[in-house]
Order: sequence, then C-alpha cells, then structure tokens
Amino acid sequence: MKFLDEAKVYIRSGDGGAGAVSFRREKFVEFGGPDGGDGGRGGDVWVEAVNGLNTLIDFRYQQHFKAATGTHGMGRNRTGANGASVTLKVPVGTQIFEEDNETLIVDLVTEGQRFKLAAGGNGGFGNAHFKSATNQAPNWANPGLEGDEKTIWLRLKLIADAGLVGLPNAGKSTFLATCTRARPKIANYPFTTLHPNLGVATIDGGEFILADIPGLIEGAHDGIGLGDRFLGHVERTRVLLHLVSAQEEDVAKAYKTVKHELEAYGGGITDKPEIVALSQIDLLDEDELKKKTKALAKASGQTPFQISAVANVGMTGTLRALRDIIVEAKNSGSDD
Repeated sequence: MKFLDEAKVYIRSGDGGAGAVSFRREKFVEFGGPDGGDGGRGGDVWVEAVNGLNTLIDFRYQQHFKAATGTHGMGRNRTGANGASVTLKVPVGTQIFEEDNETLIVDLVTEGQRFKLAAGGNGGFGNAHFKSATNQAPNWANPGLEGDEKTIWLRLKLIADAGLVGLPNAGKSTFLATCTRARPKIANYPFTTLHPNLGVATIDGGEFILADIPGLIEGAHDGIGLGDRFLGHVERTRVLLHLVSAQEEDVAKAYKTVKHELEAYGGGITDKPEIVALSQIDLLDEDELKKKTKALAKASGQTPFQISAVANVGMTGTLRALRDIIVEAKNSGSDD
C-alpha cells in the first residue's frame, strides 16, 4: 500500500427537500384543507477516525464526497425522508484543515472520534404548516435550504510512542526491522526510506509503537533532500531515539546537523526527551569506538548507547530506556 499523508478533498452536505403544496380532496369531505408535508433534511458529512489505517491513499482515488438530498414533502401530510449522510474514514492522528491549509478544524487523536464537517440543509415547510385562522388555504411552501460545501485538507500525523531520527544511512530502518515485525526497505545508499514506517517493539512483555522517518540532511528545512515534511510524524511521539552512525567521520557534526534541522522545524520536537545512540558499532575497532563515543557524548551532553542492530548488541538496553520514558510519560498524563 502506498503512503500518503496529505490529501485535498471537496465535500458537500445534502440540500433539504422542498415542502409540498397539496390539498385534501376526498368525497364527502367538504373542507379538506392543506395537507402538504415538510421536506426531509439533507444528509451530513462526517469524518471518523478508524483503526487499521495508516495512510490517506484512499483519498487519491476519491476526492469528492456528497451527501444525499432530502426527499420532498408529499400530500397527506407526509414528511420527506432525510438524505443519507456520508462519512470519511481516516486514520487515527488525522488533522482536518480549512482550504487555506492553516486553520485547524479538528484533530482526530482517538479511535472512534467523529466530527460533523458539514451539516445538511433543513427541509422546507409544506403548505399545511402555514394554515391559520385567517388563511385557511395557503398555496405556497418553502424550498429546502441548501447544504454546505467546502474544500478541506487532510493531514496525517502518525500516532507513535517513539520516533527514530538521524541522517540517511544511520541504521534507523535496520533498528526498526530488528526489534519489530516491520519490514522496511534496507540498502546501503541514502534515502532508502522514502516514507515513514511503523512497527511494534516488544520488551520485557510490554509493547510500544516505533516510527521510522526518512533521514534528514543539512538544509532539510529548506527542502533539500526529502525535506522535513515527514517530521510531523514524530511530533506526537513521547521520546526520540537519535541514531548516529559509527561510519560518520565526525559523529559530533552528524548529531548537530540533525539537531539543527529539528530546531528549524519547530513543533515542540526539541522539547521531547531524547536518547542518543551510536549505531553500527560492529564496523569499528575498540579504539575508534571509544573515540567516537566520547565525541558524541560531548556533543549531545549524555552518554550514548552503543548499538549494533545487525549483531544485536545494545538493543535491549536501548529499548528499555525508551520504554521507561514512555511509561513515565503515560503515567504522568503527558500527550507530548
């Protein structure tokens, strides 16, 4: 399934049905009077967050959603049926914006959350509604009100507990594949990962969701490389795992490059707890490992984990550190 995290959609709620102009005409009923019924209400347009989706790809193939018009009223005081509503099914974590792509309408963060995007028009009154003591035979009725129409933007921010950040080829996809059942594409060239991947990591019987996003390079906030458009998918995480490859000549510079891009993006990402790890350590000898670990510790201000996803070294300790922060954040009620 292709990954799509932004879509533009046109929606229109249903028009209300028109009221009826009708008079009761029966044998032996001398003064039947008006009996035109009211029109039915137009259908609404809803959006609902559902489980089992992690992409907006469906909205590439259908961009127009229109609710049904209410049925017109009929004689014998029969009210028209309401028009059928339509519901846009979206992944949990989807945000709905106005056409300007800046004004937030609703943020759907829990499964089953629903929101009415456009209300259907009211049905018109039939002529029976206008009967009065001074007007016994009104010969008019109201048309139904028109529904609302608008263009909206859907933007997905994946719901994950921990996010993987780093330069391309830092070993993020290998880390994800090693500790989860996710099978991202892994190859020895930059930007192997072209879209975010999710996996469920298990440690000591507990589980948490891990998100791997495409690598950042210097100038990503200006659109260089794949840019920083996928950073929205780690905005909701509770902790970041910053991987720095042991293959980097200058690990401190590699760390600071990604850190600078995170700061330039904003969104509160740099306020999140961060765990730093020196990855792919199976490629270094002992002296080189000590040297690069020391340099990374000085740049990051913390002792980095030393890991190798291929050799399964240091993985358990890193996952436990992530889990501890996630559990603490959940217990404190933090949504960051």
